[in-house]
Amino acid sequence: MSSSRVSLLLVWFVGLPVLLFSLITWQVVSHGPLLGVDRDVSDALLRPDRGSELLADLGNVQVAVPVLAAVLGYVAWRGRAAGRERWWSAPLGAAGLMLLVPVLVLPLKAWTARPGTTAVPPGTGYFPSGHTVTASVAYGGVALVLLPWLRTVLARCVVVGVCAALVLGVSYGLVRRGYHWPLDVVAGWCLGTVLLAALWLLLEVAAAPPTRSVSCVRRTSRRPP
Repeated sequence: MSSSRVSLLLVWFVGLPVLLFSLITWQVVSHGPLLGVDRDVSDALLRPDRGSELLADLGNVQVAVPVLAAVLGYVAWRGRAAGRERWWSAPLGAAGLMLLVPVLVLPLKAWTARPGTTAVPPGTGYFPSGHTVTASVAYGGVALVLLPWLRTVLARCVVVGVCAALVLGVSYGLVRRGYHWPLDVVAGWCLGTVLLAALWLLLEVAAAPPTRSVSCVRRTSRRPP
């Protein structure tokens, strides 16, 4: 991967999400004016129904993680059958990032201690949205690890479109049902984007051909005296 591409990746998919996440977190812990806008948007969208609940459930660990695990198993089988070097790197990297989700989310929930909407029981720990991060990493990871095995542009567009629709569906369901404030979901997008950027970088490194160091030894012939 070229250095310019790495720089672009770091700016757009790491730097900006981290900056936005920091801004939202600051507003949450300081009870800033942005929370007023957040409440207005939530009030406008809040309509608990069965459809929104089903959409939100797609972000459950019990749903998203088995989908990711099945795809990772398929990718590992394809890579090993094709005799690829480091065939295990993509499945292992995606699985590791999924395990990292609760490590990042749970301390943030405890620290911010944000209360929920009127549609949920009294309590705290709603920021950021763990369902959103789980859905982003699981379905986004599915798209990233599958793309190298898809030969047509149509197939790639379908996979990316379906995975993006799943993440957006979960996000909409969480806000519509009232499980989370909109800013909880946006913060989940930020964390998910950073984790997916790390996975993207890992896949690029794993796909790069191994560099072989060639040592050139200059042989000098000695003339007989």
